[in-house]
This record gives sequence, structure tokens and C-alpha cells, in this order.
Amino acid sequence: MAAVMLSEVKHLWFTPRITNDQRLTRLLPLARPRGLPLYVAASRLAPFSAKLSMTFIRWLLALAVTWPACSALSAPRASRTAESSDSLIVVIDAGHGGHDRGGIPGQRVAEKDMTLDVAQRLRNVLSASGYRVVMTRDSDVFVPLPTRVAIANSYRNGIFVCIHFNATQRAGAGGIETYFYSRDSLPLASAIHNYVVGGAPSSNRGVRRRGYYVLRKTSIPAVLVECGFLTNPTEAAYAQTASYREKLAEEIAAGVRGRNSAASDSFIDQTKVAKSERHSSKRSHKKSARKKKSSSKPAGSEARSGSINREA
Repeated sequence: MAAVMLSEVKHLWFTPRITNDQRLTRLLPLARPRGLPLYVAASRLAPFSAKLSMTFIRWLLALAVTWPACSALSAPRASRTAESSDSLIVVIDAGHGGHDRGGIPGQRVAEKDMTLDVAQRLRNVLSASGYRVVMTRDSDVFVPLPTRVAIANSYRNGIFVCIHFNATQRAGAGGIETYFYSRDSLPLASAIHNYVVGGAPSSNRGVRRRGYYVLRKTSIPAVLVECGFLTNPTEAAYAQTASYREKLAEEIAAGVRGRNSAASDSFIDQTKVAKSERHSSKRSHKKSARKKKSSSKPAGSEARSGSINREA
């Protein structure tokens, strides 16, 4: 195993055509051994990889091999005692962050702040219950979607829980909804959704299947929880109270604990909707291209008319 790691590091070290982003993405699985704090450090540095010097990147790669993989360095005492009964690793993903506020333009409450707070509270609740927890971000930074997925996929015995809040132009819209994509993620989605809906004073919008990037690209059970609408005055007021965010974290944690005993509820399949949206976007792009040929607009004027990528 060490020889394979060393070979991979040498490849990353001496290949000049690989970008820093690619180096860090490849580094994450190498630095994943139990309790290795370098893994978390590398994942937090990923958003700034373009600004890192080649010397620092090479030092980080070498450190991934030489750093002792000692679980005592970072695993809480409670996690070590509970590992024999449940070795599950929960990867918690706080949506958005950094320059990405989340939500819609003009939204008063920043989604990135609410998601991070709930994610941190969820980490505390799960850690106290003996689970090993990994955060894709633990501060107000922007983490690219591929990096979030890479972190999740480096834990084969893990689950991925992505925290979001909803938004829409219609202020009256509200409720809780939970997304999944792969079939093995449905029990987790159903369990978390049932607990959150049962503990929140919001309507039930159901469990939904949709191909969001972080759900479609993960190889472990993965769910995305929409904890209410920040554009709904009532739900936004709830979300801004610490007690409600703590309640959300506790209910999500209860869903994680009860994932194996929960019945897989019926769900709304929106994968076809997503595909039709992509096809519609392609058709509109072709129409725009035909119009561009017959117009006198500059060549780059249509480049900004593409559809917004709303994948989480």
C-alpha cells in the first residue's frame, strides 16, 4: 500500500502539466487514513489551490505519505470508544460558502450562514453519539463541487449529508424536502426526512429523486436536505433562531441513527424533469446560435445567455 502511495505521489510531484486543483483532488484519497488531520487541512486548502506555490504543493504531497496515520491525533475520545459498535463515517456538507451566498438575488438571509451553522451543530450531536464526522467546510469558504464529492468518495464506509435551505420568488412557498439519487440512498433520505418533518413546523414537500451533482457523483449513500425556505418570512424567522437550528441538527442526527430501520417511503422522481430542462436548454442554445448567425451582434454576446447551473 505504501509503495502504491509513493508511486502516486511521485507521479503528482514530477508531472508539470497537472494543475494544483488536480494535485489536491488526487491527494485527498491518499491523505485519508483514519484520523489524519492533513486530510482536513488539504480539503480546506483546495479552494485556494490556484494561489499555492508549486513548492508548497510538493511539500503537502510528501507529507501525505510521511505523516503517521494515527487516529489518536484527531479522533475524539468518544469516537474511539464507539468505533467497535459503529464505524460509520458521516461526511457533512454545508451548502455554498465564501463568495457563494446561496439562495436567489436580493435574498436577505444568506443561505451559506444557515447551512454552516446547522452543519456544525449536526457534527457536535453526531460526535457526542460516537460517530466519526468529516466536514467538507468548517468556515466561510467556497469549496468546489468536485472537491466535496472527492471528500465523500474517499470514505467507503461513510454516508454523505448535504445541508441546504430553499428559496424562490414566491414568498408563500414553504416546506421541507429531501433529495437522493441512488437507490441505496433512499432509506437514509426517508429516515432523515421523516424526522425533520416530524420536528419542524413546516409542511412536508416529500422525498424526491433528482440528479444533483453531489448526489449523482458520490459513490456512497448521499442525501441533500432542504431545511425550509429562507424566502418564506415565517420559515426564515425560524431559521434565524439558534434553538430551531439546533432542533434541525438533532432531527437530522436522529435520521442518521435510524437509517437502517426506516421504511423507504414513496418518492417523487424528478430526474426526468432535470433531463427535460437540459434538453430545453440545448434547444434554446441552438435557436440562439441560429439567430446569432443572422444578427450583427458581437460574437461573444450570446455566451452569457446560458442557463444557470442550479446543481448543489
